[in-house]
Amino acid sequence: MDRLTSLTAFVRTVELGSQAAAAAELGLSRTMLGRHIQALEQHLGVRLINRTTRKQSLTEAGLAFFERCSAALHELEAAERSVSSLQAEPRGLLRLNAPMSFGARHLAPAIAAFTELHPKVRVELVLNDRVVDLVEEGYDLAIRIGRLADSSLIARRLAHCRVVLCAAPRYLERCGAPERPADLARHNCLLYSYAADRDQWSFRLGPVEETVRISGNFVANNGDAVVAAAVAGQGVVLQPTFIVGEALRTGALVRLLPGWEASELAIHAVYPHPRSLTPKVRSFVDFLVERYGGNPPWDAGIG
Repeated sequence: MDRLTSLTAFVRTVELGSQAAAAAELGLSRTMLGRHIQALEQHLGVRLINRTTRKQSLTEAGLAFFERCSAALHELEAAERSVSSLQAEPRGLLRLNAPMSFGARHLAPAIAAFTELHPKVRVELVLNDRVVDLVEEGYDLAIRIGRLADSSLIARRLAHCRVVLCAAPRYLERCGAPERPADLARHNCLLYSYAADRDQWSFRLGPVEETVRISGNFVANNGDAVVAAAVAGQGVVLQPTFIVGEALRTGALVRLLPGWEASELAIHAVYPHPRSLTPKVRSFVDFLVERYGGNPPWDAGIG
């Protein structure tokens, strides 16, 4: 017989004072409940309950066993309640990985707003621009920007990600502005080392598409470093608006090749498996969709 059911039958019989009451509560026949207690006694090799036609009483062994079993079953019930509450309310530690620039500029403020709404959630944010293994490294969720590689990960789109070509006014005064993509071959192009096509940039103007091989004297594995070099007048950058948006709004950078569009990327939240979508993960992803969906705040005022 099922040992846990037998233990429950014994404990409830003692607590309720009769097998009839315990059987009714547990949805068992009185005969079946009696068999569970007998099976428990046979397993232990001792009598637990002295039975007469009118009353029952615990043996010395039964009293000692009841005290331990009762405490254990109540702990089990408390554990089940705690898991159920985790399924109902966002709480606990959320381990999150994200790209460096996006995480520092946009995700950290979003986390502050989210935890204000859900104070029982704690967030551990790890920022780097490499692609991490969520399962092996123990992350609940990651933010990925770009074209997703085929994988077993579940993805939800958070926002579109525009990529624009720009340079500082001082660089343009010195080197001139490109008039079409092919002109970039003669410019100092500042490169992001994790870009899928680092050494060539593609643009589209209506049905016309041009791809140009580019080169430059600066490569970095972080978008903010590349943009800082551009603001200092070192060269031309092709970067997402969530990094260059503020510099474009202030005039520190100027958008180039108006009308020509680079391929748009997307920002996704990814997690390992549908079972990973606990309330803390689900509520955080929903929060980001609402915050970034439609027209993302980093695109405001840059055309």
